[in-house]
Amino acid sequence: MTAAQTTWTIENVDWNDASAVALREAMDAEISPRYAEIFAAFDEATADRLARDFAVDPATIVEVVLVRDVDGEAVGHAALRALGAELEVKRVYVSPGARGRGASRALMAELERLAAARGASRLILQTGDRQPEAIALYERIGYAPIEVFEPYIRFAGSRCFAKDLRL
Repeated sequence: MTAAQTTWTIENVDWNDASAVALREAMDAEISPRYAEIFAAFDEATADRLARDFAVDPATIVEVVLVRDVDGEAVGHAALRALGAELEVKRVYVSPGARGRGASRALMAELERLAAARGASRLILQTGDRQPEAIALYERIGYAPIEVFEPYIRFAGSRCFAKDLRL
């Protein structure tokens, strides 16, 4: 099967689903070292505030989506969080072996479909300046830079994006 022929299966799961938890842990293990030196430089109070800013309250999660490969293995994760009147994309991650074959696009397309079905006119998201591959993906699929929004304004490395779902 060529990269262009990869077929993905999308599955909605609970936030606490074992595969979802494992993929979020893999994301943390991969991404956290990129920011370790920055966070190590903060005083304890600032580090605590930022930890609260970046924490995800499972009660605010309205959708969790996994992408599974042809063998049924969960290789990607993404979620939608209610953030005030907006829906925010959270925790987008694809396992290294599945990258470059459309899994992230499949995840994002499903989140956009689910958000539109919930009546959202746009999706927002935050990523960090040390995640150029994420920024490139979001720009390629039509997300445009926006002002940094709460709760991320205290982190100078925040990069925020939005996509109009009415187009």
